[in-house]
Amino acid sequence: MTDQHEAANATVGATPAAPVAAPPAGDIVAAHEAQPSVAFVEPAKPAVAPLQAPAEPAKTFAIEETPAAHQAKKAGAKTEENLDISEHMLPIAEIQKKFSVVVTPEKPASSPGLSTAEAAKRLAEQGPNQLSPPKKRHPILKFLDHLLGLFNLMLLAAGIASYILLAIDFQGNKPNLWLGGILILVAFINALIEFIQGQKSAAILESFLNLIPAKCYSIRDGKVAQTSALELVKGDVVYVRTGDKVPADLYVFAANEFKVDNSSLTGEADPQERVAKNSHKNPLEATNLVFNGTLCVNGDGYGIVVRTGDNTVIGQIASMTANESRGKSPLTSEIDNFVYIIAGVAAVVAILFFILALTVKALTISAALNFAIGTFVSFVPEGLPATVTVLLTFAAKRMALRNVLVKDLQGVETLGAITLLATDKTGTLTRNQMTVTYIWTGGDLYYAQPMSESSTEAQEAKTLDMTNAAVDEIVHIAALCSRARFETMEGSVAERPILGDATETGLLRHAAGKLPEFDGIYDRYAKVLEIPFNSENKWAMTIHKKKHSKGDLMLYLKGAPERVLRLCSTFFENGEAVPLTEEHKARFEKSYTFMASKGHRVLAFAALALPGEQFPADFVFTKDPVNYPSTGLTFYGLISLEDPPKHGVREAIGHCREAGIKVMMVTGDHPLTAEAIGRKINLMLQDTKELMAEKRGVTVDEVPESDVRAIVIHGERIDALSEEDWDNIFDKEEIIFARTSPKHKLQIVKRAQARGHIVGVTGDGVNDSPALKKADLGIAMNVSGSDVSKEAAAMILIDDNFASTVSGIEEGRLIFQNLKKSIQYTVTHTMPEVWANILYIVVPIPLPLGSMLILVTDLGFELPIALAYAWDPPESKAGLMKLAPRKPVTPASLERLKRRQREAAVDAPPVDVESGVAPPKTFGGKLSTMWRHFTALFTAKYWREKFEPTEEEVLVDRGVLSWAYLEAGTIITIGCLVSYFTAMYFYSMHSDVDLPSRITPALVVSNGANWGTSGVSKADQKTVAGIDPDHQEEAHNVGQSAYYMALFFQQCVNHFICKARLGYPWGRGMLANRMSFAGVFVGFVFVLCIVYIEPINIAFSTSWRLSPLIWLIPIAFGFLLYGYSIARTWYIQRRKPVNFNRDVVGLQMYPTRWSTRG
Repeated sequence: MTDQHEAANATVGATPAAPVAAPPAGDIVAAHEAQPSVAFVEPAKPAVAPLQAPAEPAKTFAIEETPAAHQAKKAGAKTEENLDISEHMLPIAEIQKKFSVVVTPEKPASSPGLSTAEAAKRLAEQGPNQLSPPKKRHPILKFLDHLLGLFNLMLLAAGIASYILLAIDFQGNKPNLWLGGILILVAFINALIEFIQGQKSAAILESFLNLIPAKCYSIRDGKVAQTSALELVKGDVVYVRTGDKVPADLYVFAANEFKVDNSSLTGEADPQERVAKNSHKNPLEATNLVFNGTLCVNGDGYGIVVRTGDNTVIGQIASMTANESRGKSPLTSEIDNFVYIIAGVAAVVAILFFILALTVKALTISAALNFAIGTFVSFVPEGLPATVTVLLTFAAKRMALRNVLVKDLQGVETLGAITLLATDKTGTLTRNQMTVTYIWTGGDLYYAQPMSESSTEAQEAKTLDMTNAAVDEIVHIAALCSRARFETMEGSVAERPILGDATETGLLRHAAGKLPEFDGIYDRYAKVLEIPFNSENKWAMTIHKKKHSKGDLMLYLKGAPERVLRLCSTFFENGEAVPLTEEHKARFEKSYTFMASKGHRVLAFAALALPGEQFPADFVFTKDPVNYPSTGLTFYGLISLEDPPKHGVREAIGHCREAGIKVMMVTGDHPLTAEAIGRKINLMLQDTKELMAEKRGVTVDEVPESDVRAIVIHGERIDALSEEDWDNIFDKEEIIFARTSPKHKLQIVKRAQARGHIVGVTGDGVNDSPALKKADLGIAMNVSGSDVSKEAAAMILIDDNFASTVSGIEEGRLIFQNLKKSIQYTVTHTMPEVWANILYIVVPIPLPLGSMLILVTDLGFELPIALAYAWDPPESKAGLMKLAPRKPVTPASLERLKRRQREAAVDAPPVDVESGVAPPKTFGGKLSTMWRHFTALFTAKYWREKFEPTEEEVLVDRGVLSWAYLEAGTIITIGCLVSYFTAMYFYSMHSDVDLPSRITPALVVSNGANWGTSGVSKADQKTVAGIDPDHQEEAHNVGQSAYYMALFFQQCVNHFICKARLGYPWGRGMLANRMSFAGVFVGFVFVLCIVYIEPINIAFSTSWRLSPLIWLIPIAFGFLLYGYSIARTWYIQRRKPVNFNRDVVGLQMYPTRWSTRG
């Protein structure tokens, strides 16, 4: 058996690193010595067999070059010193020559380093050692971005059009003085809401970033001194010790058990040993390089600065992030399309009626233009932009209460629309905190975490029993044979910070939680000797003053299992040490294989009770010459550790899969480790091709590809994948990419998007940031996340709880449903407003709904009722997460997408062969593109694609438009017109003044052009059927009031009808939202004020004389509308029933047994 991670922890053929001389006393406290970091061992027959990496290393390790960089090269510009790294292949002599610095590897603390003057000179030439901050857009420009969004542009256009009407006919369009101003003001307010929300998110994000300048130890003029990391230059000599963050990319020339945590850069959870020798070509695997931003977890080392600022590896990855751009969110695209539809319909109708007004009605050009612009304005739902923004803002606030920070309001809905969630492993799905899992000692297997009797673990192992002598002793060995220490003894064991590598941290935390008197253990059992772990021995040893029956000293040893077993001659069993037999070795092999097959890191533990006559209590041990025993030990057992999944991750991924979202792991960790975790958290339930072959007893090639539903891909295969390979991978239900680089993660995201996926990416490391930026929705971790990843993401999980993504997906789906309800409800009132204008000019009749009443419809009673949808609960909580994504990726959608891509490629501009980038468009090119898009509107292909049946659900679909403009819009318009004519007739019957004749619809229609006094010149005013113009005007005001109130009452019914998206409009769900009743009440009070307060009547041309009996007409039409909606729902459900996702077989929807919060 071989240790899977030995290669990562040792240089091939390397001897143990020589101890590094410490800096002068008083400058730096001596660094901790190292300890073993033994990863899980692959058994002879692993339970999991992922795709193996090619034996040949990759040929190039340059960070992926961006098109911008390529163009700069073409222009002869000097790029940032080549984006590949080669220093790790050079000997120390050449490094000294290249960077003009002198060091002494034998005595590194005595190295001269750079002179202060030379360092200052280089700092002036090279600039500070910091990443270039991301370019920030000026707040005014950000505000303008929001203001010039299509929705707000529509409002601004309507406002300007209102002022054009005012200019054409000031007297006839006096209300437009207010209408235009209010429309423009609403656009500014709407933009301001979005701007403020964005600024708040940016301020919160700024507070999360680490703004404190880092300090480090450098050697200049032969002296060690603390220096600001910003002042480091190439050639500087830097000393790094345990707990320090590496301040720049360093070439290591001296090391003492030096280990770094590269997880934020590579995704590798295991600490990586760094020495002064290297045999790896890949710089990320080079054992003589440490990188800016990584953490020293053990030992200490000296290095020469070879890269600073943007030229470091982290800087190169950050530049990849800067060169990536996130496309429009699905919601933004659909709202833009909706605006195009409204603007298109309004423009066509306005042009049509402009022509009719000129020809049929023989109006003057100014009067016809007045009518056309009025028709256009009436199509604009003035309150809808504010409604959408406020609904998204409320959703963002609800997500903030769940510790999810949304930078962009549209991101709320995007999370609900994702079809594929690509997630990092270390620190995202797992805690990045090694945890003791199994203990095999005394011949028995124990489970170290809480478990229930019915759990799988209970069938495999016993509950940990600390009263057992073997268990107690192996836990003591784990605690004492260690260099890890708590930084403070305050607080609970689970919360205390620990100084040490991940493996020893896990062992220490477990021991502290199990041993009753742990806090004084190091004083009771003082250490007298320590032999640190090294890459040759693969074990660490300590000797302690601990009394036993034979003497006063105990020797403890831990390390790679096969190495430790070779040093043992006895086996601890039944409370005593017995001779080690072949039967013991077979049991060891079985337990070792069991632990390793689960992807765990496995360590072995042994002890030797030193005889007092040979080793008295005051015996002085020395390392050279060796005077301590290292054979004849007693084997105590094995302990396995894993980086466990976070609390709630298993259920979260299960819920995602139930919601039809494909969850994919993309990690820099080992394939075996990644697959083992994936199988614990519902990410991988089915067999890979290799596992199928093993179970069937056939070769891998004999397994049909159609049978395979799960796949594990090694990162080194990615660059060689063909289009067919990518299609094959994404066709699988369960996917894991392991050993991936930042370039690979970005490539995976782009490939998924090219197949039509709406991609969400979660991650916390620097290596995740390019993918976070490119994804439709990047989700970063706050606590464990790097600053670069937080900047790149569109959403941040403040408490690092991955399970919050499920709440976010549910919230996103709910807000989409509620937005759709709100738009369907809001747009419905457009038709009664439009028909009022059309009938006014075509029939003509006195204008049933004036401009100011349209304004107090859209921005009056409609707003509180529409905003109430923000609090609407899901119709069925379980059902919402059982629906397929609204834009699913299916074979049909893939075929449609590829066909359109082929057609688009024909019309695409030529691409530069060398750079692969299209040249920038000239003004003429842009005009040509616009003309091509315009002419496309008149082709059969355009309309065929527009009405092509798809599986997608969009914000404004044919169902919404049909209901709003044709079905409900028509019924409500009829109800309003009946109320309008009836109210005028009723007024003529019950007026305070006895009118000579009744105001019938025929009378109104035949004299509509000259009715009343408003908008009619004195010369054209006339008495009709004995009714003078003033009474005509009052009757008209009563009719307008009735039209307005009829619209309100029917819209109230429509509000509740629109709540039913998945079923019939009845039941508890229709009444569950109290804010609906509050909105209706506020709207009702508002309408009463407009109609029945006499002073207000003057401004809005309404009348308090409207009889409440007229209310019965729109209420009756409301019941008619409700009955029609039930019949419509029955027909739709019969023709196209709602399809819920099938259950995913094998999901484990319960917490992992050891999982605890915090």
